[in-house]
Amino acid sequence: MATISSFSTLRKTPQIQCRKKEKERGGQNNYPYKVIEITPPPKNLGIRCFPSNLQCGESVTIEGRTYTVSSVTHRYQLRKGKYEPSEKRLDVLSTGRYIVNLYLENLLQQS
Repeated sequence: MATISSFSTLRKTPQIQCRKKEKERGGQNNYPYKVIEITPPPKNLGIRCFPSNLQCGESVTIEGRTYTVSSVTHRYQLRKGKYEPSEKRLDVLSTGRYIVNLYLENLLQQS
């Protein structure tokens, strides 16, 4: 679960931190990601905590629904001469839609 801990004085953007669950295995660190379901129209699923090594094609469960990661985006902003992370974003599709898209892409390549 993501929690807002404090606000930055420069841009008034919330600093998000993920709480470590006691049941978590392997000691992996979780990081907050802004999650967008990209099926038209795009739907914001909120800020969720996932492991830092999340990759395209992996399955994630949000509020009881299974999604497949379509893309992972890390955005950086130049501040005081250094690039600092500003946003981590996951674009996801429902698993059924992801499979249909793969099937249609395969048909298109074969034609």
